[in-house]
Amino acid sequence: MIDRVEVYVKGGDGGNGIVSFRREKFVPFGGPNGGKGGDGGSVYLVGDVSIATLRGFRYRKHFRAAKGAHGRGQDMVGKRGEDLQVKVPLGTLVRRKQEDGSGTLLVDVVEHGQRVLVAKGGRGGFGNAHFASSTNQAPRIAEKGDPGEETRLLLDLKLIADVGIIGYPNAGKSTLLRTVSNAKPKVADYPFTTLEPVLGVVELGYRSFVLADIPGLIEGAHRGLGLGFDFLRHIERTKIVIHLVDGSSEAPLSDLRKVGEELVAYEAALKDKPRIIAVNKVDLPEVRDRLPRLRREFKGLGVPLYFISAASGEGVEELMKKTLELVSQADSVPPVKKEEAEFKVFRPRPLSPRRAAHSEEKHGGI
Repeated sequence: MIDRVEVYVKGGDGGNGIVSFRREKFVPFGGPNGGKGGDGGSVYLVGDVSIATLRGFRYRKHFRAAKGAHGRGQDMVGKRGEDLQVKVPLGTLVRRKQEDGSGTLLVDVVEHGQRVLVAKGGRGGFGNAHFASSTNQAPRIAEKGDPGEETRLLLDLKLIADVGIIGYPNAGKSTLLRTVSNAKPKVADYPFTTLEPVLGVVELGYRSFVLADIPGLIEGAHRGLGLGFDFLRHIERTKIVIHLVDGSSEAPLSDLRKVGEELVAYEAALKDKPRIIAVNKVDLPEVRDRLPRLRREFKGLGVPLYFISAASGEGVEELMKKTLELVSQADSVPPVKKEEAEFKVFRPRPLSPRRAAHSEEKHGGI
């Protein structure tokens, strides 16, 4: 999956002004009529809900807006360059790259149609008509257009989903997503079948939520092992986490703890995210035989616990109902109010006694 790219953007250069004079046959003292150059187009990033990844930036990483046209005689202004709108998926963090390689956050694109100006077009130069005056009636100077802004941007995609399914490879995450939604992720019996997050919409009655299949995490993922931190970032935006555990594993509880430790090692705040534990593959005879022991091991974690079979659908409906309940609770929590920005207020200072007396004398008092 392409979810972190560097792109170059440049606003269009402004058109040049022109030196021109009126030369009609019966117009004496025609004077200057050189027009202004057109402004260059600007580059905008636009959020688009129909785009899921940054894959489109794999082969095209340079974006330039159109230049402004040059001015012409008869006071004609050059045509403005067209703006360039570059579509990006929702959840894209836009950073301006610095000389040391770091990035300064500009904006977080989270709404469809959100437009972000990233490179402003240059101003068109004035023609000689602009410089005419009573003392300089025939100026022979004109301005060149200003160059457009240019910069390098770091685009970092973090998927926006209500719920994320996490767990070891082959725990059954993709199968669960196929069972509860219309998404069709690839399902196979080898590790790391899912190489990029897949989104699906779960509908329960008249309500729904977005579920994301996060590729398998292993011990050391926060250091880049396995699929690494490239996919850990996608968990940050989810409201709820479904931790899917392979019930046929030799040590299911150990698997659960290791993945949890990876999340905390990557971002400590993830430990406070609401979660549900779902032990999968209870349709297998060996897992069903060990259910009493599994119940005892997981009971003391203080987290909602479900035993399911993503393949047969056993227990899945109850799991989704509980997930929707937690999503609704998360939606009902009011957002934390940010501290109001401090604005500088200018207040006039009182007049000195001498100036106050002079003012009353001049205006006749109040």
